[in-house]
Amino acid sequence: MRIKPFRGIRPPKQYVLQVNSRPYDVLNSEEARKEAEGNEKSLYHIIKPEINFEPGTDEHDPKVYQSAREHFDLFRKNGWLVKDPKEYYYIYAQTMGDRTQYGLVVAANFEDYMEGKIKKHELTRRDKEEDRMKHVRVNNANIEPVFFAYKHVDELDQIIAKYTARTPEYDFVAQIDGFGHKFWVIDDDKDIKRITELVAQIPAMYIADGHPRSAAAALVGNERKQQNPNHRGDEEYNYFLAVCFPDNQLNIIDYNRVVRDLNGLTEEQFLKALEEDFIVEKKGADIYKPARLHNFSLYLGGNWYSLTAKEGRYNDQDPIGVLDVTISSNLILDKILGIKDLRSDKRIDFVGGIRGLGELKRRVDSGEMKVALALYPVTMQQIIDIADSGNIMPPKTTWFEPKLRSGLVIHELD
Repeated sequence: MRIKPFRGIRPPKQYVLQVNSRPYDVLNSEEARKEAEGNEKSLYHIIKPEINFEPGTDEHDPKVYQSAREHFDLFRKNGWLVKDPKEYYYIYAQTMGDRTQYGLVVAANFEDYMEGKIKKHELTRRDKEEDRMKHVRVNNANIEPVFFAYKHVDELDQIIAKYTARTPEYDFVAQIDGFGHKFWVIDDDKDIKRITELVAQIPAMYIADGHPRSAAAALVGNERKQQNPNHRGDEEYNYFLAVCFPDNQLNIIDYNRVVRDLNGLTEEQFLKALEEDFIVEKKGADIYKPARLHNFSLYLGGNWYSLTAKEGRYNDQDPIGVLDVTISSNLILDKILGIKDLRSDKRIDFVGGIRGLGELKRRVDSGEMKVALALYPVTMQQIIDIADSGNIMPPKTTWFEPKLRSGLVIHELD
């Protein structure tokens, strides 16, 4: 893997609490407008620039992208974002409960993405790629990082531990979710050189979160390459912003489903249809959480049920077929409920496990949805196996938490 240190653009310590934000794609325009209210230093003015206009303004209007650039320039002019004097690597730690994960912040090479060394496990939608490409082009920068995983390397862990024993550059708890965030600068030339050498020996990185951003960054890098008759390969536009976490520190949580109707079936008919492929056990009114792979939790009519897929209904030798999202999609959503396309069918919605199974109950009890299905989370090893095999996971399979905060460091393409 080709990585390099870079001159990060980041907030001085006294501004980090006002500048940093959630990622652009985890909240809508109105939520961003509310979070940024009264805060001219909020990164939302750059990553959700539609909030700089009247509500209802099309976020894809050219003037909206241009506003992102104007605010990026303003932040730098006012000293809310400042470019580091030298090229560094950085460390970004996130704490959720009693667990902390330590990410190495690097500039990753777009050619590694094009060549398949940066591996994906999801398909990306072209409209999302195009949106992020416009954002990168107009700002001439990767404002937000992508989230990579790699098979852990002991020596890298040791270098990172040396720095995390020091006082962090940034240290705060995000009010919205209570997760802790810390940030250090790796400034020793020997350590920087050794990190580059160690990562060069890693055969692959895996995109955990940020597939559209990765695709957009690579496409813009390739554009700049084509536009430069004197392209050498070491220009800054060959690289994009990534935070790389060792696989043994990451936590993937469940990603669940709620469906509006039973496809014309009564509750009794639906439960009876499930018995063909699942062992169905009624659990009562108390929330039931899936206990293991191939065990599902169903909420219907005020009751929770345990569903266990019967032997022979799935293929443990197939990296896609073994996934619970595949089993539930094939045997419940498609076969019984008639939902063929998870990306486009309006009868289904998806709920990140961070919201808890109580959110599934709430949406069914409110009458908005008829039935909820909770899945056991996929493992990091399953993601690696699928990416290594060249396969793509079904939609809405993985939910990584915590999400990366944006605005701790930015990578410029010049």
